[in-house]
Amino acid sequence: MHHVRRLGTAARWLLLCVGVFACSRSASTAPSDGLETQSLRYEGSPGNVSIQELAEDLGFLAPLKLDYRGNNMTGGPHSIQAVVTGDLDVGGSFNGAIIKIIGSQAPLTAVIAGYGTDEQNFMGFYALEGNPISKPRDFLGKKVAINTLGAHAEFALRDYLARGGLSPDEIAQVTMLVLPSSNGELALRGGQVDVASLTTIFRDKALARGGLRQVFSDYQLFGSFNAGSVVMSKRFIVEHPNTVRKYVEGVGQAIEWTRSHPREEVVARLESIIQKRGRNEDTSIVQYWTSTTIATLRGRLQDFQIWIDWLVRDGQLRPGQVTPADIYTNQYQPTTLALAP
Repeated sequence: MHHVRRLGTAARWLLLCVGVFACSRSASTAPSDGLETQSLRYEGSPGNVSIQELAEDLGFLAPLKLDYRGNNMTGGPHSIQAVVTGDLDVGGSFNGAIIKIIGSQAPLTAVIAGYGTDEQNFMGFYALEGNPISKPRDFLGKKVAINTLGAHAEFALRDYLARGGLSPDEIAQVTMLVLPSSNGELALRGGQVDVASLTTIFRDKALARGGLRQVFSDYQLFGSFNAGSVVMSKRFIVEHPNTVRKYVEGVGQAIEWTRSHPREEVVARLESIIQKRGRNEDTSIVQYWTSTTIATLRGRLQDFQIWIDWLVRDGQLRPGQVTPADIYTNQYQPTTLALAP
């Protein structure tokens, strides 16, 4: 049985921190336009275009370029751990996972929102039509497909079960089966799991095929919010402040570009990006795009206290162990928007 796993001790992360400060980038590029480097190492996602990839294609990051280091198939926690170890310059994850890793002394800072939840774009937990699961207690002894442990799906599921009165021991009886987002629907229809977490494009494609019923969603639990953020290491930020500012401003421009252009134009642009990068990907996923899901202007950061409070209540953080000021900064947003840290 898969039980909920928490992050390691502070000592574990201190060892990783040593790796960050002991390692330097293997190849540096000549600065241009005041930038300390012209490239940022990142991971992609097959069939999807991230907001930073859109920003680059629109020219908002130039002369800064994204240095693709492969696809992330295991979720946000892996991405931000790769930033801690120095394998990536930029990564992203669910805010709860970011808070936990920073609470364990990982030298990271969130710099801009990465994704969110709204009325149209949310994470739903689905069962097959005819399955009687309808309330938290029905999950006892059942299997739930999630994309990774320690991130958004696990957090939403645990909160739903706790709100339904399940004790920690009872929640531990719910098996969380880790599967890639693209495989959750297949596992559900094949009877490998009783419930699958499906989000945005993967959810929409699954619902279009019919036969599924929503049990609950994160939007029902929390409403609209910025759910995840982009992080960089503290060392990288100190050594590359102009690069960080260029990145944050460029990604913010791309966020607003999607709001000011027709959906059809945005989808066409996303499709062209996938075709141009030549990674033998299916472009059908982006046809379901409706928004970036980011709730704030230019990706300005907020919404962290709610997750801190939950993690303290759940016993995953000590009271006062971490504050919002430890987690993120808005100082690299355009000056007129950077009103508070």
